[in-house]
Formats: sequence, structure tokens, C-alpha cells
Amino acid sequence: MARDTVETHFTEAIANLKAGPARDPGEPVREGTTLTGERCRTLFRRQLDSRLLDIAARWLREKDEGFYTIGSAGHEGNAAVAAALRPTDPALLHYRSGAFYLTRSEQAGRLPEQGIRDVLLGLTTAADDPIAGGRHKVFGHPDLAVIPQTSTIASHLPRAVGVAFAVERARALDVQTKWPADAVVVCSFGDASTNHASALSGFNTAAYATYQGQSMPLLFVCEDNGIGISVRTPKGWVEAAARRPGIEYFSADGGDLAEAYDVAVRAAEHVREHRSPAFLHLSTVRLMGHAGSDVELAYRTQREIRADIERDPLLRTAKLLVEAGLENPENLLTMYESAREHVLRVAQETSRRPRLGSAKEVMAPIAPRNPELIAKISPMAASAQVRERAFAGTLPENDKPMTLSQAINRTLADALAVYPEMTVFGEDVAKKGGVYGVTRGLQKRFGPGRVFDTLLDEQAVFGLALGAGVSGMLPVPEIQYLAYVHNALDQIRGEAATLSFFSQGAYTNPMVVRVAGYSYQKGFGGHFHNDNSVTALRDIPGVVIASPARPDDASAMLRTCLAAARTSGAVCVFMEPIALYNTRDLFEEGDGGWLAPYAPPGRWSETHVPIGRARSYGDGRDLTIVTFGNGVRMSLRAAVRLTQEGYGCRVLDLRWLAPLPIEDLLRAAELTGSVLIADETRRTGGVSEGVMTELIDAGFTGRIARVTSCDSFVPLGAAADHVLLTEDEIEQAARKLLG
Repeated sequence: MARDTVETHFTEAIANLKAGPARDPGEPVREGTTLTGERCRTLFRRQLDSRLLDIAARWLREKDEGFYTIGSAGHEGNAAVAAALRPTDPALLHYRSGAFYLTRSEQAGRLPEQGIRDVLLGLTTAADDPIAGGRHKVFGHPDLAVIPQTSTIASHLPRAVGVAFAVERARALDVQTKWPADAVVVCSFGDASTNHASALSGFNTAAYATYQGQSMPLLFVCEDNGIGISVRTPKGWVEAAARRPGIEYFSADGGDLAEAYDVAVRAAEHVREHRSPAFLHLSTVRLMGHAGSDVELAYRTQREIRADIERDPLLRTAKLLVEAGLENPENLLTMYESAREHVLRVAQETSRRPRLGSAKEVMAPIAPRNPELIAKISPMAASAQVRERAFAGTLPENDKPMTLSQAINRTLADALAVYPEMTVFGEDVAKKGGVYGVTRGLQKRFGPGRVFDTLLDEQAVFGLALGAGVSGMLPVPEIQYLAYVHNALDQIRGEAATLSFFSQGAYTNPMVVRVAGYSYQKGFGGHFHNDNSVTALRDIPGVVIASPARPDDASAMLRTCLAAARTSGAVCVFMEPIALYNTRDLFEEGDGGWLAPYAPPGRWSETHVPIGRARSYGDGRDLTIVTFGNGVRMSLRAAVRLTQEGYGCRVLDLRWLAPLPIEDLLRAAELTGSVLIADETRRTGGVSEGVMTELIDAGFTGRIARVTSCDSFVPLGAAADHVLLTEDEIEQAARKLLG
């Protein structure tokens, strides 16, 4: 086995080392380095512990008591990176960062035993694992400023950029974050990951910010072992890919602890002093394969594997200590065997710890909410004087009734006035005020530090939000169109939604993502500007999807989302129907039926809509039309015509697409016994499927029908009318259901 080969080579090679003349432990371990013998000895112990944890992982797997075998063997040089940083510097770590984690744990004043136990509890999925609670093996701990990552494809890099951005932006705004004002953010990843779109987005965003003179205290660390599972990285590629404008490049042999430490110190000092990004390229080896199930001989030769074993960083650090006269081979072998026995004993103990025992336990951290606290926070308002300044003396509640767009704009202004940690950003949101003018005037009132444009990259936009949120700020990013969410969906699915789950709520990334969405733009723009699919968002556990149709609902629901994000770290997607932004009338031209007066914060009943509560129109007893978004206006118009003919109709606006307002839905359905679902999303995978399922699961025995848009992309021009839900289709479906 690869494990046996690596262990055997290590012990045999140690026995053959020759001790050199003794050095003072306080002196450099060799000429030309700043790494002292004392620190080298400490780091060796953490490297050794990391190696033994990898061995324990394979041992536990063989006994069917451990469930994760991707290890850090060959990458133990990252202990030097931890040593070059402060324990308060936020870290987003590669899955081969065992030695970094153990070193950071000790830096923070914890006993070495605690770091070892942390990792073993994760390997054995113990419920008392201090970070993920038995849900995954991750490197993370709130007391160590290590933010847990489950990414295997560098999807954490945009977030790392966001954390670095937040460090500097918070300092400029004089608001507190979780990190010191002079913090350096470190983000590590493998060589193969440098090719992933999310990695490229991270590098580009950091360079883009620096190019414009913005501070970006971020240390990228690429641990380059030359192979991604079985695919080789071309020699020289990582360096070529890393050299970007504004990002300082450093490289070192990650197997040589002294060199790795010296270069890591220089790189960290550069970032801390200049507040600009650096790329630290560590050449490493990969020992014992990609994971326990990996058969390396299927794609590597014995000679290649042997060459990596000869470059074993643990052996090279041992040699450094012996040649400096700081250790002798006999002591090192004794240390190795003693530590091995101890780690395996602790591994056996942790494998007996209780594991998660129910779905309820597993799901507990997904979306913890406190409705009472949200209700209390939602009406928060700035002082009268601050509001007067924010609105230039003309308070919106004293203005004429407003459109949906205007209501959202005024609510954002009120929120910016009361939450100093809140920022609004995205493509074109600043001077232009967004494509549809929803954020017009906000930058002028609150300044470019709080309302600003981003580069045109949705992964970067989400990354800034993720980093700002986990740092303690309240980000409100805008995505111009629903279709563009899909450009970076994994930033919500794999990063935003999972963080609370894999940290038991110790880390959250509160955000309210504003999305201009849905269709009915009179043929303009084609499918990129008329996307009507929210399926990919609705199946992400814990994500809140708000879908207001009216100005008064939009204002109250936005306040609710902001309060949920602020109080419980909720990830909220705020879907804004583009076609209703400037709609004024409901039935006839000039009736003003789609306008509403602005309700200022402070009046609870008007400024808070509980998550998962619908809104009902009418009191008819014959038919309930269940709908949302653009469907609300169309359904109300259809319902009035049916009522004039003697049918009793009511319209239920879901308002929340996740979680669905199940109680309100069932109540409205039972009142009439007949339900028509008017769904502007697609027939397959659309919202109507979820609504029908909830009705059937609850035992509803009445009549159910649905009318939806077609399973089609939205074409350009008048052809769009053939595939989108229409008002006439809603009316005809209602007549059919009514008989």
C-alpha cells in the first residue's frame, strides 16, 4: 500500500541520517534562513501530526469507521505559511492544509492535542466535531479565523477576494468586522484548480481592484504538486497563469521548510504592508495518492511515485533538524512511533463518539431563523434627522403613491441610513442606478464606499457578497437579470448556502441578492433578459426567495429579508419583476391601482411580512387562483371579470417561493375547494409543481389545475407571446375548472 511505502521509506531514511554540529535552537536552522531551530522543531511536530492524521484516516477507512481520505501528505510545507501569518488572519483553506490547520491551532494558544482531535472528529463524522458537527470533514474553527471550505474546484476564491475587500472597505467606512483592520486574508488551493472559472474570477477581480488603486490584502497560495487527480499540470503553467498585473509573484520549494518559511514571510509582509495581493507558489509533492481509493499506478509510473517519496517534506524537515544538530535519528524515530501510537489511539476513541442520529439533527443549521427577532428588527429606522438628510428633506411617506421600482429605491435608502454596515453593489448600480433605475440616486446620497459598481462578472459580484457577509457586513448585491444568476450559481449553491450547514452556524454569509427577473418585456432582449426559471434556486436548502409583485409588499419584504440576513445570516434572493417596475395601473389606464403609498419603517404592520406568509385578495368561495410575480396582476384582472359573471374568486399571492407559504395555501384552497395555479415559470420544474405537491401531500381532495409558461426559452419579439403565460390563458383555465 502507498501508506506503507511512505512510512517505511521515512523510517529507513531517518535511521540513515548523520547528525551535524549542534546549533543554538534560537539561531537560524541553517545559514541564509530566518527560520530558527526552535521554530523548525515546533513546525516539524505539526507536520508530523498532519502526516499521522493522514495515516489514521486510511486506517479508519479500512475499519469502516472513517469517511474521508483526501490527505495532506506531501503538502506539509503549508505549516510554514501558517507560521508566517497571524492567528487572527482569516484563512480559507485547501483540503490538503492539515499542517497549516494544526500550526494555526497551536498559534492561537491551543494544545496540539486539540487540533489533532478536531481533525479526527471530522474524519469520523462525530456529532461533537467542533466545526461541522459530523456533516463533513473540513478545516475550520471560529476561534482560529479559519472559515470552513468544502470546495474542490476553487469556488472559494471569489469569497476570499470578498473577505479581503471587506477588511479594507470596513476600515474606510469605520464599521467593525470579525477581522483586525490590518489583517491579511490567505486562500490556498491546488495547481489544477487554477484553471477553474471561479479561480480565474478570483485572480481577475483581485488584479482588477488593484489596478484601480483599491486595497486588496490577499495572499493566494497555490500548492502545486503537478497533478490534478490523474491529469498532469504542464510544467511552468502555474507560474505563467499567476503572473498578473497588480499581483506580486513569489515562489518556493514547499518541501524545504526553511525556504518555504522565508518566502512565505516575505509574501505575507508584502501583502500586509502594501495592502495588495500576492501569489505564493509552493512546489509540493503528492504522497499516498489523491485519496484512499486512488490507484496511482493506473496513471503514474513507479519511478514517478518513487521520486515524490524521495522529496517527502517531512523527511526533509527531519534532515534539516538532524544536520543542525537539533535532533538525532534515534529521538526522531522514537518521537514518530510515540506520536503514531497516540494519534491512532485518539482516532479509535473518536470513532466511538456519537454521530448525527436524525434528519432533524442533520438539517438543524441549514436555515435557523428567529421570527420574533426578525419582526423586531424589520421596522428599525434611522433617527429623524438622519432620514431627513438621506432623503434631502423630502420624506417618501409624504410623496405620491409609488411604483414598485420607486418603493424598492426608497426602502434601500432607509436601510442604508439605519445599517452602517450595509452596501449596495453590482453592475451599473452606482451613477446609472441600474439598468432600470432602481438604485438611482443612492450613490449620491450615501457615497461610493457604500453604493458602487463592480466589474461585469457575476462570480465576482457573489464573491464580494460572500466575503463581506462572512466578515460581518450586510451586502446587497444586484444581479442584472435572472439568467445571469446561472453564470455563478455555485457561489450560492456550494458556497453561500452551505457555510452555515458546515459550520453549525458559527460562520454565516448574510446577504440579500436583488435580481431583476421574469419575462413580459414586450419581446425585448430574448432569453437572457426574460428568464422565467427559478428552479435552480428553489432546490437549494435554506435559501429564501422573495417574490414581491406590489410596491407595498416589496418594501415590507425587503425589510424582512434584510432583518433575516442581519439576525440569522439568511441568504435571501429578492426577485423583482421587471415588467412591474414602472406599472401604475391595474384595470384601466389612469386608475393607479398598482401604486401604493410608502410606509416608513417603524410601523410594524406595514413594514414587515413574515417569511413564508402569502397575501390574499378577495373573499370568493368558488375558486382560488394561486400565483406570484407578474401572475398576480394578470390573475386579479381575470378574477374581476369572472366575479362580474357571478363566480366567487380569490387570488392568493404566494410572495415567497422558498419557503412556500404552505399554511396560507392550504387555508385558501380549503375555502374554495378548487385551485388554479397560474405560474409564469416553466411547466417542467416550475413553481406550480411545488405548489401541487404541497397540496397533495397535505391531503387536499379538491380540484387542482395549473396553467404555466411553456418548456421553452423565451424568443425575441412577438414570438415570446406564444410561450409565456397570458392573462387570457389564466381566465380560460379558470372557466374550465369552474365548469
